[in-house]
Amino acid sequence: MQRYNPKKWLGMIFHSYNRAIMRQLAPSSIFMLLYTTVVSYIVIEVYDMPFKSSTQVHSIMGIVLGLILVFRMNSAYERWWEGRTQWGLIVNDSRNLAQKLNAMLSSKDAENRRFFRIMISNFPFALKEHLRSGVNFDEIEDPGSDIINKLKQAKNVPNVILTLIYSRIQQLLTENKITGEQLIVLDTELHEYTSIQGACERIKNTPIPYSYSMYIKKFIFLFVITLPFGFVTTFYYFTIPIVLLIFYILVSIELIAEEIEDPFGLDVNDLPTDALAEKVRNDVREIFEVTGS
Repeated sequence: MQRYNPKKWLGMIFHSYNRAIMRQLAPSSIFMLLYTTVVSYIVIEVYDMPFKSSTQVHSIMGIVLGLILVFRMNSAYERWWEGRTQWGLIVNDSRNLAQKLNAMLSSKDAENRRFFRIMISNFPFALKEHLRSGVNFDEIEDPGSDIINKLKQAKNVPNVILTLIYSRIQQLLTENKITGEQLIVLDTELHEYTSIQGACERIKNTPIPYSYSMYIKKFIFLFVITLPFGFVTTFYYFTIPIVLLIFYILVSIELIAEEIEDPFGLDVNDLPTDALAEKVRNDVREIFEVTGS
C-alpha cells in the first residue's frame, strides 16, 4: 500500500504511480492520438461533414458516463474498505484471543502457550497468502508435532490452522485446564476468525459482474471514439489534445477501480496485509511474554 502525504500536491501530481498509469495507457493513447489526428485532418482539410457538429450530445453522454464511473469507483472502494475492515478485525481478534489464553493458561504450561502464540500468529500470514492463491511457508512458524506437514497438505491452510487451534482448546477443556465458561468465551473469538476469513474470500472470489464491467468499457470506448466528430468543427486541431485528455481521465478512473476492487494483491493500492500480519505476530508475542514462562 502506498503511503503518502495528502498535503503535498506537487508530489502527488508527479508521483511515479501517475507515470505507471501513463505507461499502461500508452498503447491505447497512441491509437487515440492517431485516430483523432486522422479524423481531424479529414474533416478540416478534405471532407466537409454534411451536418454541423455539436458538443451537446457528448455533454449529455458525459454526465451519464460520469455518474456511471462514480458508481463504479464507489463500488470498488467499498470492496477495498470492507477488506481493510476485516483485516482490522483480524488484528483486534488476535489480540483478544491471545490476551484471554494468556490469562487462562498457567505460566508453567510452556507447551500450550508456545502453541497458541505461534498458531494465532500464523493465521494472518496464512490468510494473506491464501487470498493470493498460495501460502508462503517460509513465513509460517512451526509449533512442532508435525503440524507444518499437515498444513503443507491442506488446500485451505488458514481453515486448518483454525481447526487445530479449536482442537487444542477442546483438549484444554478435557484436561481441565480451562472451564466450560472459558471455552464459550474462546469459541466466540474463533467464530469471529471464521467469519472474517469468509468475508475476505467473498471479496476475493466475487468480482464485479462481467456484464457491468464490459458495458462500462464499451460506453467509454464509444464515447471517446465519437468525440472528435463532436469537437472538430469547434476546436479544429485543438480537438487532438482535448480528446486525449478526456480519454486519459476516463480510462484512468476505470483502471484505478479495477485495481482496488481486489484489495488483497501486491499492487500499489492494495491493502498492507504483510505489515498487518507482522503486527499481529509482534503483538501476540508481546502478550504471551507478559506473564511469560
